Amino acid sequence: MSGSSANIDEPSFPPLLTGEAVPARLDPFEKAMAAVLAEVEPGRIYWSQDAATMRATIVLAPEMPLSQAMGAAFAIQLGLSDSLGALAPPEVAVHFVWPDIIKVNGARCGRVRVAASHTEPTEEPEWLLIGVEQPVMPVALREPGEFPDETTLLDEGCADITATNLIESWSRHSLVWINRFLGEGMKPLHEAWRGKCDAIGEQVERPEHGLFVGLDEHGGMLLRQGDQTKCLPLTMMLDGAS
Repeated sequence: MSGSSANIDEPSFPPLLTGEAVPARLDPFEKAMAAVLAEVEPGRIYWSQDAATMRATIVLAPEMPLSQAMGAAFAIQLGLSDSLGALAPPEVAVHFVWPDIIKVNGARCGRVRVAASHTEPTEEPEWLLIGVEQPVMPVALREPGEFPDETTLLDEGCADITATNLIESWSRHSLVWINRFLGEGMKPLHEAWRGKCDAIGEQVERPEHGLFVGLDEHGGMLLRQGDQTKCLPLTMMLDGAS
């Protein structure tokens, strides 16, 4: 099945957020990057017209140091999880892999990308971009089990989910989490995100090898390597941070 060439219906957005369509052949994250360099108001969502993969990027302007502002990435992930909870069958399980991977029923099904006006943790960014990508349907015919570590929402029984209604639901739920983040700080996001992470307490190989023992106050990975525990900050996920 292929849906990549079909344009989707225009989604509606909650108050305070506005949308701008991006042709399916283009990357809304790159479009947002070009827009913020020319100055664009926060609250704008650039969304792809691609029917096969939900892709959207939101522009934020958090008034806090970058190390704290990165918590908004958790808000966006939790918004996506809540939207799937509202739209998908009840047996569909959503989990996170630190810092940027979304899993559905144990297989990779999307990711989050983040970019900022700079990468200095202690300085306030002029803008922060957070993009989400989630495959709604396969882009080509394939055999069952051909890619066992990857899946799409259609493969997991979410036949009623479209890119349009997923963008709409994600934007509403994400706005709720962003408002909680701005009003209550990182604590409620920290607790909710931990509950969706399937690797805390286990050995991990990504982004480094070690025992994933927990999160620091800003959502960084606490990784035990031998007798030492190090913190990998959320700023590691910034595009260009490495």
